[in-house]
Amino acid sequence: MNIALLLSGGVDSAVATHLLMERGLRPDLFYIKIGMDGDEDLTCTAEEDLEICQAVAHRYGLPLQTIDLQKEYWDRVVSYTMEHVRRGLTPNPDVMCNRLVKFGAFEEKVGHQYDRICTGHYARCIRDNEVFCDSRASETFDLSSHHVWLGTAPDPVKDQTDFLAQLDSRQVEKIMLPLGGLKKDEVRQIALDNRLAPARRKDSQGICFLGKINYNDFVRRFLGERKGDVLEIETGKKIGEHNGYWFHTIGQRKGLGLGGGPWFVVKKDLNENILYVSHGYDNLLQYGRSFNLAGFHFITGDPWPKEGTFDITFKVRHTDRRRVGTLTRTADNTFHIDGRDPIQGIAPGQFGVVYSPDGRVCIGSGEISL
Repeated sequence: MNIALLLSGGVDSAVATHLLMERGLRPDLFYIKIGMDGDEDLTCTAEEDLEICQAVAHRYGLPLQTIDLQKEYWDRVVSYTMEHVRRGLTPNPDVMCNRLVKFGAFEEKVGHQYDRICTGHYARCIRDNEVFCDSRASETFDLSSHHVWLGTAPDPVKDQTDFLAQLDSRQVEKIMLPLGGLKKDEVRQIALDNRLAPARRKDSQGICFLGKINYNDFVRRFLGERKGDVLEIETGKKIGEHNGYWFHTIGQRKGLGLGGGPWFVVKKDLNENILYVSHGYDNLLQYGRSFNLAGFHFITGDPWPKEGTFDITFKVRHTDRRRVGTLTRTADNTFHIDGRDPIQGIAPGQFGVVYSPDGRVCIGSGEISL
């Protein structure tokens, strides 16, 4: 089998390499470069990543190539991010990077030459009849056999299916996920036992294209600043100022610069550039139970009848918890989710990710709209 493995410099992709070698498979290794050359602030700390990738490649005697996808990342992911921020939405660049760059632009440039694309994501590929064990949904949850479905990992903290929930069936058919059955501590132990170069390296945080600057500084480059009022939503009283609604998201608590907290962002007025906040952890204005999903994307196939209400589990952000609820689908193909319990900080623009009732299969995702 002809395999391309995407190596990042982290422990997960290094262990994925080790596991393939244990199986007698010799993948070609690729490091994807997406930092922006010519702009010191927007260049990722790629030098150390690449050195670790080279050490892993040398350890196993495997070829390593660097694939430059800077332009594709800028055109497809950064532009998406800034357009959403400008509209007052909360984007998810990591989801779009997987769809458009790691499994999109890479496939166009190199990946089409390979049978499989291997990564260190925590998720599983479920094939054939394995998915039919969910008896709670036997009447309404129809997954055809002979397809590959995206399944969740056993480690709820590290499960990354929500980051892969915009992939299409062709991409999932081709993906190889050696870590799908492992928990993070098991992966770390494999790295330590085999003395892999990144064994003790911390997991990466944040969005790569930000490089050495923080998110607000990056947004400021494109959208600038515009002073606006911060109002307490219950009273209409002005309690502070902000530098532009585009720096803030629904549900945000930190970084507001307000005393006597906690304060949470509960609403934004884009036309007037007003930020509405509410005080306290238990304020019901922070919570909601229902939202719509715009442009719902099925990963592998459509398991539901064309109209009705169905039991599901779902996520509204990357957390270790899938929530229980129902999805209502209308004849004109609109999708609406009702959660069983209140949800804090439902942010339009983020992806609502839908799973089977037992949480084992990731069905797809759509952008949250209220």
